[in-house]
Amino acid sequence: MNQGISVVGLYVDDQEEALAFYVGKLGFRVHTDVRNGAYRWLTVQHPDQPSFQLGLFTPGPPIHDEATAQTLRAMVAKGAMPPLVLHVSDCRESYTRLKASGVEFTQEPVERYGSVDAGFRDPAGNGWKMIQAPQGQRQG
Repeated sequence: MNQGISVVGLYVDDQEEALAFYVGKLGFRVHTDVRNGAYRWLTVQHPDQPSFQLGLFTPGPPIHDEATAQTLRAMVAKGAMPPLVLHVSDCRESYTRLKASGVEFTQEPVERYGSVDAGFRDPAGNGWKMIQAPQGQRQG
């Protein structure tokens, strides 16, 4: 029986830097941090979504050969991977707070179709949309 999705992974070039960003700046918390030789399984979760984990994975062995890992790192750095979405209750306030903490924004908050959204990137280059739902509409 299908129980739903529990982990979605992102490629990052530096797991320590990614951990500092997702925990220290975005407010996620560590769920799992284990190693098997050089391989590190590192997941974080948003405090309001305890059943969902975001994997912060480094391209390379044992999953990828070096040529594939280099290609993946280059694609992430260019912002070529699909963006992720972070729902917030107040996009402008979140933008101000995160920008002050050093988050690199690619788009300031913009009002569209009754919602407000902004764009930012993690240290590896993964793109995020931060979205405030229209008033009276529930997110998620």
